Amino acid sequence: MWNYIPHTREDKERMLEALGIKSVDELFEDIPKEVRMERNYDIPGPLAEDCLVRHTQELAGRNLHLGNCTCFLGAGVYDHFVPSVVDAIISRGEFYTAYTPYQPEISQGTLQAIFEYQSMICELTGMYVTNASMYDGASSFAESAFMACSATKREKVLCSKAVNPEYRSVLRTYTHFRGVEVEEFGYKDGQVDLEDVKGKLNDKVAAIMIQSPNFFGVIEDLASIAELAHSKGAMLIVSADPISLALLEAPGKLGADIVTGEGQALGNPASFGGPHFGFLAATEKLLRKMPGRIVGQTVDTEGRRGFVLTLQAREQHIRREKATSNICTNQSLCALMGAVYMSTMGKEGLKEVAKLCYNKAHYAMDELVKRGFKRAFNAFFFKEFVLIAPKPVKEINEKLLKEGFIGGYDLSGQYPEIKNGWLIAVTERRTKEEIDRFVGIAGGEVR
Repeated sequence: MWNYIPHTREDKERMLEALGIKSVDELFEDIPKEVRMERNYDIPGPLAEDCLVRHTQELAGRNLHLGNCTCFLGAGVYDHFVPSVVDAIISRGEFYTAYTPYQPEISQGTLQAIFEYQSMICELTGMYVTNASMYDGASSFAESAFMACSATKREKVLCSKAVNPEYRSVLRTYTHFRGVEVEEFGYKDGQVDLEDVKGKLNDKVAAIMIQSPNFFGVIEDLASIAELAHSKGAMLIVSADPISLALLEAPGKLGADIVTGEGQALGNPASFGGPHFGFLAATEKLLRKMPGRIVGQTVDTEGRRGFVLTLQAREQHIRREKATSNICTNQSLCALMGAVYMSTMGKEGLKEVAKLCYNKAHYAMDELVKRGFKRAFNAFFFKEFVLIAPKPVKEINEKLLKEGFIGGYDLSGQYPEIKNGWLIAVTERRTKEEIDRFVGIAGGEVR
């Protein structure tokens, strides 16, 4: 182990002398002996650099990933195509080494990129303003609850059980120490149970929080839910799949007050679950309630267009209870990937991706139903759907994995009421041949 530490024996002796101790072991005297590892580590000895590189490559080669498997797993992270231009642009030094663009005179490129990102997110969501991105979809969803509470001066939110379970978990964590009550309401045929919402909605509720398409892939009736929320002075918060917004009506045009979501589908690779970015957009009246940074467009003294951080400083979010949020940074590099992706694809390109997802998902569902699977819900869906499998999902997924397929999400852990529930995602990357083989293996036709 000493080969990897640059200190010489003399260096260590001088450090020990300065500390007034005789050995490194004395530094750990306060750690009980019963929890210390007294034996040697069972690892091989040192290797030459070339041998070490080959060894690590061999270990990495055992991993299964989206590069060597065909993926039908979604549940929040999706196998969408990422054009090569995305990586080429974000790899430029001025982007991937850039820090917070406080000084506009030297940060115009980064500021303009963020401004363009904000503009495109607003157009997709139908909202007036968005910030420069959030950590991820879960944190943006939770932050939106605080925005609603601050705006309405109420301390309770209603959240759908059809929202991604991880988002709901983060929401509970966020609100636990802020005194915000979270009450969940149920679903019926995969959609929000409006009667359950009506029974729980009152003038103490700040917002109704939903996801559409929701965790089951089902498209919610946003207009009806918005009308219900507004009838009691509450807000509607929607977590949306940005790809779906190229095909579906923008939530802002259907009554949503805040639209959040996970931006991974916009040009960000799966990357073992992150990093990705979250987006958060809102109506004009919530402009000053938003966390994070906002880039604005202006003109200089000579009338030339320029970009600056506007309306709020990052430091306002580190004032504890006086802050609108304790988030004081964002995921601007990942958001830049989203901006490059959206500008590369354009309106028609995004719409085509959405159509392919929709059509291929429905084809896969129809074919699986022919093989004995049953639809869990009859509601409309986008690119994900839930089937009731004729056998345990774990068995099906294990069989698929042996054939090079990553199967769908097993709902039994989060939704035990959906027995043998199997959540399958189909993106534009899946070919007809891949879908047919997937269906054949899952349906028992391929042995």
